[in-house]
Amino acid sequence: MGRSFPCTAYVPQSFPLHTRPKEISYLSNAAPWLPRGYRPTTEWRGTFDEQMRAPLAHLELGLDTFGDVTLGPDGQPLSHAEVLRNVVAEAELADRLGLHFFGVGEHHRSDFAVSAPEVLLGAIAGRTTNIRLGSAVTVLSSDDPVRVFQRFSTLDAVSKGRAEVIIGRGSFTESFPLFGLDLSQYDVLFNERLALFAELLKEGPVTWSGRTRGALNDQRVYPPTESGHLRTWIGVGGTPASVVRAARYGFPLMLAIIGGDPRAFAPYVELYHQSLAEAGRGPLPIGAHSPGHIADTDEQARQELWPHYAAMHDRIGAERGWPPLTRAGFEQSAGPNGALCVGSPATVAAKIVRTAKALRLSRFDMKYSAGTLPHPLMMRSIELYGSQVAPMVREAMQADVTTS
Repeated sequence: MGRSFPCTAYVPQSFPLHTRPKEISYLSNAAPWLPRGYRPTTEWRGTFDEQMRAPLAHLELGLDTFGDVTLGPDGQPLSHAEVLRNVVAEAELADRLGLHFFGVGEHHRSDFAVSAPEVLLGAIAGRTTNIRLGSAVTVLSSDDPVRVFQRFSTLDAVSKGRAEVIIGRGSFTESFPLFGLDLSQYDVLFNERLALFAELLKEGPVTWSGRTRGALNDQRVYPPTESGHLRTWIGVGGTPASVVRAARYGFPLMLAIIGGDPRAFAPYVELYHQSLAEAGRGPLPIGAHSPGHIADTDEQARQELWPHYAAMHDRIGAERGWPPLTRAGFEQSAGPNGALCVGSPATVAAKIVRTAKALRLSRFDMKYSAGTLPHPLMMRSIELYGSQVAPMVREAMQADVTTS
């Protein structure tokens, strides 16, 4: 019996689990890659079921932002410069709260301020101590893999080993004409640049050739990372083929879950584990990225988020042919079975635990920015996420591992 998947996207004709749809998914396709000979810091031992339970006891909690252009106290949009400075302050708070990861997404349009994630992350590195810093995502299709590696290895140096990169296709296509790339090469650009980036992550001499970039012949790239390993993920939004590709390369998997019931992504997790096994690999980390907002009560959180989330949805939806978001649709997504992590700390913690258990996650990243949602409300959401949600999640996950 074939599996069912939560959304359709581009799948090769030969792929046995799904019929080929006509459209390419707009969702991101990013995943981390581990070089040959890499061994995780946590030794995997015991049965497969024990291996799958192990990540639950050590679930990492992170935050993501796209640097959405927000509203100031006067109700007018802030400048891009002020938004970027606010993102630095948000990351500083996340670090003080002991969260594991802070990610910034790359976009090239007026409603998002972050177009150079590594530069912003470099500024954040100088103001933080422990939190890991990375992209969410880096649009590899429209970038040069050599420069991506160099920028993140530099970030890794100045942050003393805290850099990560989540690579993917990105959910928008503005970067293609901006950088003089042909959108008709959407697939070949990503596939070739992913293959080259995988070679670069080995941090040795690289020999590579393709159709979309000049060849490399026994070329070294500098600076290397101090540890010899740049932590890299691949983000997947909705294509089984992308899951299989991540497993084939040996990349950890980051699932972009922005709608529907997160448990509907369980077939992707099953496919990932199956594909890893077929490739002769052991289990690798799986993460999830979902939008959310936290306030003192469920009603307050929903009332704060609704107008900004709806405006963002409808603005992007108008470009993509989506119907306007209704309040009923918002409430459904915010409900127990929806992807939107909005509510009180207890409500959000319960949703994260439910998703983490269903998908056997090693990390959960909440995208706390939502269109024009003001900076003070996001700061309060981050504070509650770190001070109340995180301890609740840790306690629940540890109890589940202890009793299972």
